Amino acid sequence: MLLEEYRAGHVDRSDVCDAHPELKRAARNCGTPTQSICPICEDCAVVLVTYAFGARVAKSGRMVETAAELEALRAKVGALTCYVVEVCPSCSWNHLGKTFEV
Repeated sequence: MLLEEYRAGHVDRSDVCDAHPELKRAARNCGTPTQSICPICEDCAVVLVTYAFGARVAKSGRMVETAAELEALRAKVGALTCYVVEVCPSCSWNHLGKTFEV
């Protein structure tokens, strides 16, 4: 819905392209590239960044890059909730793509 509002000119680009600098850094250096083109700038493929949160994980969560790393973390700390964020490293658009329990 927000994308529709942006495309209709009702929402400013700065309101949809607001990724935190740390999220942008994670996308550039550790994210998983995709073939999906950014719906805002249409100039760059979005990158997936996955964060895990749990009772025995730092409050800021922990970024995980691979399934093996996620499984090792789960074995160490127990149940986790993961959030996969789509990020455009070019224009800073970001969107929570999915959540899942591990």
